[in-house]
Amino acid sequence: MDSVIVVFVVILMIALATAVLPIFIKKAKLDTFADEVVRYAEIEGRIGTRTRNKINQMRQETGLDPTATWSTTGKIQLNNEFSLVLTLETDIGFFSFGSFPITLTSKATGRSEVYWKD
Repeated sequence: MDSVIVVFVVILMIALATAVLPIFIKKAKLDTFADEVVRYAEIEGRIGTRTRNKINQMRQETGLDPTATWSTTGKIQLNNEFSLVLTLETDIGFFSFGSFPITLTSKATGRSEVYWKD
């Protein structure tokens, strides 16, 4: 009798892990997404068309479609700080017990590496 309960609990834990593990993988991908886009903006020294293209490229590569919010736009002077916040709505479901929507958030900050001579 005890072995039946142990097997049931182990199977339940494995099922829970398979439902929750993809969320951690999405979070790691979202963090990498934010870091790469911010690094690109640091090198470019501006936030605009090229950074939007980079975001679209990262969407295709990762399969994620987050909402991006920048702290500023346009040219960013040397060593000025900026940030990017990515938010992604996702569902965590556990078989037929329903789905539970959660919001994943990733924030990355950077500093411009470009001197804009005006």
